[in-house]
Amino acid sequence: MRYYSERLRPIVGRSLIVENRSGAGGNIATEYSARARPDGYTVYVHAGSGLAANMSLFKKPPVDVSKAFQVVATINRQPFMLVVDAKRPWKTVAELTAYLKEKGDKATYATAAPTGTVMGELYKVTAGLKALEVPYKNAIDCLNDMSNGSIDYGMHDPVFALAQAREGRLRILAVSTGERLAANPDLPTMNESGVKGMDITGWWSAQVPAATPRPIVDQLAKWFNQVTSSEETKKFLNGFGGDPMIETPEQGQARLVKDVETWREYVRIGKIEPQG
Repeated sequence: MRYYSERLRPIVGRSLIVENRSGAGGNIATEYSARARPDGYTVYVHAGSGLAANMSLFKKPPVDVSKAFQVVATINRQPFMLVVDAKRPWKTVAELTAYLKEKGDKATYATAAPTGTVMGELYKVTAGLKALEVPYKNAIDCLNDMSNGSIDYGMHDPVFALAQAREGRLRILAVSTGERLAANPDLPTMNESGVKGMDITGWWSAQVPAATPRPIVDQLAKWFNQVTSSEETKKFLNGFGGDPMIETPEQGQARLVKDVETWREYVRIGKIEPQG
């Protein structure tokens, strides 16, 4: 968001403040933003897929996101990634799967986000694995455990995974999206790697309270899309493993509503117990 704020400032012609409100899997920021005055001055930039997922990953989400928000602009789409320590011998998902089946319930994997939890569960269900999830507060906290072999693999976001792969610490075996993205054309999908039926696509968006007047929604969409459509932004988003994605407010809202149902099914298939 700091990248966007710097490029939006000259377009909007006024100061922008980036305020981080972390905690509760994003629910603190979600509730705060949903209850903000619907005047266009409070814009919530978050993973739209994360908003949808939290409706099923928490017993009592603070708001119904599909009713509380109006998406003004989508920003990008990106995968989650299956990673292993670079020193481990596995070069493909098939090789890792064979090892994990031999190890049985003593196998372990790291997660640090709801999407990683769902990806991990779907991999286990589809491949018939018994690995134990080890959740970390931050993805970087798992590096030592992966390096010393106490954690066999991880399901992580592309910002972390790509940075660690570039440093030679991790090896990326596959991505969660149903098709390869332009940002990562050389990385196979889980589908290609034998884990059939997986299509978990994370996407980021800007949204405002649902009661925000339509002219304000349209103006915000125009500003965000102007930034997203630039070649500079494409390179920026590609560097974090994502492809730019520009949709109308109607298309973005429909994507959010659909994802709420999609993630409900993911949580059911993965037999994930909601938190809280």
